[in-house]
Amino acid sequence: MIRRIAALFALCGLAATGHAQNVDPVRIGTLAESRNFSGIILVSRGDTIVYARAFGEIEPGSGETHRLDQRWRWASITKQLVATIAMQQVAAGRMELDAPVSRYWPDFPNPARETITIRHLLQHLSGLPDPDDTPRMPSGLPAFYSDGWADNASARGYCAGPSRREAGLEYQYTNCDYIVLGALLERVTGQEMDALLAALLPGTQALFPDGGPTVPGFHHGAAEPPIRFTAYGTAGGFNGTIFDLWRFDRALMRGDLLDPAWREEMWTGDPSIGYAALGQWVFPAPLSGCETSVRLVERPGAIGGVQGRNYILPELDMAVIAFTNRTEAEFPLGNIADDRHFAFDLLSTAVCPEQAP
Repeated sequence: MIRRIAALFALCGLAATGHAQNVDPVRIGTLAESRNFSGIILVSRGDTIVYARAFGEIEPGSGETHRLDQRWRWASITKQLVATIAMQQVAAGRMELDAPVSRYWPDFPNPARETITIRHLLQHLSGLPDPDDTPRMPSGLPAFYSDGWADNASARGYCAGPSRREAGLEYQYTNCDYIVLGALLERVTGQEMDALLAALLPGTQALFPDGGPTVPGFHHGAAEPPIRFTAYGTAGGFNGTIFDLWRFDRALMRGDLLDPAWREEMWTGDPSIGYAALGQWVFPAPLSGCETSVRLVERPGAIGGVQGRNYILPELDMAVIAFTNRTEAEFPLGNIADDRHFAFDLLSTAVCPEQAP
């Protein structure tokens, strides 16, 4: 059904609108066009997609326009799905959030395996190494994501240590947390991650190198450098259409993937570390035009020249998703709490359209 909807949108090239209260497609389109946004936007309320539209060219100057049926790299939005898979194992009694890594991987080659917990991995409190600290290639890309590091860019390799800090003391974002978590999940379940993903939500989403070609990224007209997407693994390696991601959002919001109590555990943001929850950020967002703050589940992601934003607003039963294939330096999507770039204006317009600028 979703693929048929996507094909219809791609053919007509128009926004899809429904009857959801307060969602103004004209204002959303005007915002995107006025900012020269290149990419796709989807807004839903309940099980209804009330807005979906593609904007701009894939490659600047090529004349080839974006389509709604394109596959996108989800980058760190991947972590939101992996966190959900982990919480399913916790809910089933196969893992405990505050149990050490050593319980599930006794020979994990880092001495801190006795103190690093599953929660630490989910919330970036583990102290494990950061791939961004590996030497920079001439392109500026960390070597971890290059072909030359294929043998060492793994949970057992570089991500195993040495630790940068003692576990639990300080929030430090690192892809190694979720690369190690993915390896743990495979050990606990006895299944490969692609099978766990398929079980989470059957569809066309996939883990690199599977899934087919994805939208390439650009920076001021120049193509992004070569990137070994498989190196991102369970920290950033999922890909699929915007409709695949929307189906995940809806299944999570409906309670199909987790019972509400476990979902709320995953969605509890800690103010002391910037409202980081488990695999996402959850906080009261003061959107422009809304009379009161709105509880927001935020999951950003970016790899190379591609950026994505996945927003869930539980109390409004809404989801807002956007992808662009321009770098953050060229077209800053931004984060809702830290700045007020395009994503802030998009979310404000979608949620508070009558008042938002």
